[in-house]
Amino acid sequence: MTKVKSPRHLQSGNSTLDETDARILAALDSDARLSMSELARLVGMSAPSVSERVRRLEAGGVVRGFTVDVDTRAIGYEIRAMVRIRPLPGKLHLVEKLIQEQPKFVECDKITGDDPFLARLVVHSIEQMDDVLESLSEHAVTSTAVIKGTSVKRRLPPL
Repeated sequence: MTKVKSPRHLQSGNSTLDETDARILAALDSDARLSMSELARLVGMSAPSVSERVRRLEAGGVVRGFTVDVDTRAIGYEIRAMVRIRPLPGKLHLVEKLIQEQPKFVECDKITGDDPFLARLVVHSIEQMDDVLESLSEHAVTSTAVIKGTSVKRRLPPL
């Protein structure tokens, strides 16, 4: 691996990140499994200094955790979809609970506009997708778009 380059754009204003923090975040975004010694080498610091920086980023809520990126198709979920969900009047909290309890909804955001929820759904088949959406039909109207591909994978915002 080569040293992590400094991001070109380091936001100012409300941001408490300095250039070193930005380099650490960029390195962890590339590989969250880096050891502290490898991370230190990449950003040009000592391992204890980098460890302290990472702890500070965690304590400040900038780094919320370290995750694994799973290709859902590799584990049999051939269909991915974005589902806009509009609860029927008086059903907002019930629908939110139903979404949270359905593990095939792997992500859900509350959004503005006519449909308060935008959820990411993974299923093995169209029939399974119909079953999941049917479980909401008494309480919400849904609009589903099957994901064909991903043009921009999840990434860090400009730092």
